[in-house]
Amino acid sequence: MRQQAFQSRQRGISLTGLILVLAALGVVAVLALKLLPTYFEYSAAKDAMQRAKEAGGTPREIQVAFDKNAGMNNVTAIKGRDLTITREDGETQVSFAYEKRVPLVGNVSLVIDYAGTTDPSGVNAAKEATASAEADATASQ
Repeated sequence: MRQQAFQSRQRGISLTGLILVLAALGVVAVLALKLLPTYFEYSAAKDAMQRAKEAGGTPREIQVAFDKNAGMNNVTAIKGRDLTITREDGETQVSFAYEKRVPLVGNVSLVIDYAGTTDPSGVNAAKEATASAEADATASQ
């Protein structure tokens, strides 16, 4: 008798549950398809920044080297002129910071802040310069 009760009980997922799971997977897939290209571009920009620093030279030469490397990797979010180049303890450090806006649905967008630096301490001069400029703009209003 007990064995019959277990066999008659249905197992599995309902149609409603299947639709909800597929909808959730669809949303995750769409987000991934929209966000992964921005991450790959950021990664290529960091690589181009590192190569430009290794090329060395004047700040203008570093910017030109960045533009060449970034151009090969299809980086369009940032240009060589957007780099912040500083000299600390006799060593040149290069950094950048930018915002990427990804439209999701209608007027809903996702804003991602990307920042990179060659400074081993992790201090990003570009991010600090942007923050101080925003603070100055707020204070003057």
